[in-house]
Amino acid sequence: MSEYAVEVENLVKEYSDLRILKEISLKIPKGKITTILGFSGAGKSTLLKHFLGIVKPTKGSVNILGTDLSSLRSEELRDFRRNFGMVFQYAALFDSLTTFENVAFPIREFLDSEDHEIIDRVNKLLLSVGLKEESFYKYPHELSGGMRKRVGLARALALRPKIMLYDEPTTGLDPITTKMVNDLILDTANDPEQNELTSIIISHDVKASLEISDYVAFLESGEVLEYLPVEEFKVSNNSMIKKFIELS
Repeated sequence: MSEYAVEVENLVKEYSDLRILKEISLKIPKGKITTILGFSGAGKSTLLKHFLGIVKPTKGSVNILGTDLSSLRSEELRDFRRNFGMVFQYAALFDSLTTFENVAFPIREFLDSEDHEIIDRVNKLLLSVGLKEESFYKYPHELSGGMRKRVGLARALALRPKIMLYDEPTTGLDPITTKMVNDLILDTANDPEQNELTSIIISHDVKASLEISDYVAFLESGEVLEYLPVEEFKVSNNSMIKKFIELS
């Protein structure tokens, strides 16, 4: 069994004459926090969509947990995505559902669970991300930005994923909330109950990323300039990375 959760080989993505990803090769280890950094337009979101099988490579392969995504039919791919939890930039909660109902939604959608099992699972998840019971039946507009992030994380963990994806988790947040989100990502990754969860963060927030990551990849114009353990990344001699760190 491979030690890697994600294995990308010679990945190319083109739209008409525009090449977004250029011969990317990347191996992301299981049970670690890996951040993919880069300026806007570097190709980070396109790479993330390949991990989920939302878009298909023009060339190359994407292997997730030992499965080549190109080998899966649509229905198989839908089921395979249950291996992922996704925390969106702005939480992306359902406005018409309460905190509890938001977290219960994927369980009701994908699992054949009894009501008492759902109640127990959702309550445990919400408590595990630091939410108090008085928040369980509030609607998203009644929650702070930080609380919505917590609900989004609880929902992402509902199906016990093997890989957690974070899309710009600290963008637009104040320093205190940014620290809270970082602590939450770190605590989730280190939680023994998550069974060596692999965490992948897409971000341009270098300061926040360097504090919690095990590995860092830097994308620029669709290419991986560096992919290193975080302590080595911090002292990279690459001029573009030095500039990126200095500007952050």
